[in-house]
Amino acid sequence: MSRFIPNPQGRSMNTTHPLRRRVLGLAAVAGFAALSATALPAAAEPKRIAIANFGEHPQLNAVAAGFKKALADAGFAEGKDVVYSLSHTNFDASLVPQMIAKLQAEKPVLMLTITTPVSQIAKKALATSGIPIIFAAVTDPVAAKLVPSWTAGDTGMSGASDLQDVAAVVSFSRQLLPNMKGFGLPYNPGEANDVALVEKARAAVQAAGLTLATVGVDSANDIPQRIASLKGKADMVYNPASNLLQPAVAAVAAGARTIGIPVINSDESAVEKGIVLASFAVNYTQVGMNAGRIAAQILKGTDPKTIPVAVPTLKDHAPKISRKGLEAFKLKLPPALADCKCLVD
Repeated sequence: MSRFIPNPQGRSMNTTHPLRRRVLGLAAVAGFAALSATALPAAAEPKRIAIANFGEHPQLNAVAAGFKKALADAGFAEGKDVVYSLSHTNFDASLVPQMIAKLQAEKPVLMLTITTPVSQIAKKALATSGIPIIFAAVTDPVAAKLVPSWTAGDTGMSGASDLQDVAAVVSFSRQLLPNMKGFGLPYNPGEANDVALVEKARAAVQAAGLTLATVGVDSANDIPQRIASLKGKADMVYNPASNLLQPAVAAVAAGARTIGIPVINSDESAVEKGIVLASFAVNYTQVGMNAGRIAAQILKGTDPKTIPVAVPTLKDHAPKISRKGLEAFKLKLPPALADCKCLVD
């Protein structure tokens, strides 16, 4: 027996008719789908994180990679939970404000700033933005006025230092070069990190019974002749993690060769490329991971002001020595470093 239901126009609708049964079925499915769509919550959009780098360099790129790894380890999967916007200025400080503004326009939940100049500019530019800043590869964030102390962050800001243990650098240098008496240190007078390092080096060098020979360098074009001015004052040159000097390590090494003294670098890549004799370096992937752990805390609700600056420990440093460099300077690997497992061709 056929059933009839009234319709709005007052006519009866035969629900047993095959075509009408199909129409009703499709309408029911569509209605259920619409109901389901409104009942289920939409998937959360990934949080955007900005990375403001100063330029392309192995150390700085390692910071960014370590930062991402630490966040992934903390449960923030790239592409699912977070997405990254990465930019750099090719070491042109005049372009940093423009880079920060561009990244800010993308409305990130926080920003990683790599190096001191980028972090200092970002601190001023984002002061009222509400965007937390995590700095990294900043040697002395207190001297750079990023935070008030090593034991706490500032409003909306904390981060990870790349501060090297200068006493350990001096100790390694003496092991590698037993006859060393003068410790040569170039630095950029216009960079807070470099100036702070000079003071730390002075104390460490004097404690080791050596003399410190410093030379100020404020232009990459002047590097060879400034380094050459250390002749008779230093038996080696330590090239620090300076935003001016580190990208120009080849020029530092060239200047040192003219006066017959080796370079110990703060980045191992220059040893692997055969540019310098040796390095005693902080692991910059670890620096980035330290910053990433802080970012994870902030994303989970911790106030940056309560987070102390992360500082590399001695175990985060490692030596590397070039065999070709030893031959070039007619040196032998000292017994103290015989088991270092740090020689490269």
